[in-house]
Amino acid sequence: MSNTRLDLMMPIPVRRALRKLGQDIRDARLRRRIPTAVMAERASISRTTLNKIEKGDPGVSLGNYANVLFVLGMVERLGELADVKTDSVGLELDEERLPQRIRKPRRSGHKGKK
Repeated sequence: MSNTRLDLMMPIPVRRALRKLGQDIRDARLRRRIPTAVMAERASISRTTLNKIEKGDPGVSLGNYANVLFVLGMVERLGELADVKTDSVGLELDEERLPQRIRKPRRSGHKGKK
């Protein structure tokens, strides 16, 4: 599947988020004054792949994005993206499923009436 077709199939908010991530990665690299050749070498990727990452290309593997974030010293943020503590929708759904009341457990030795 071509990147153009893949790009067209993605929801607009996803495309925007990837473009923003790519721009933020580029800005972080420039702030650190790391040339593209050095960054690509440190991340074990080609300069072409780095260029795609900095444009937010959805066809680049998440592993390559992670390697670049590692070089920038930002990889820990990747592990926090879907952290349960910041999942407001999931936390709200959990609260909705809380029981209305809690009953005492029945005695296991009770045999009923004869």
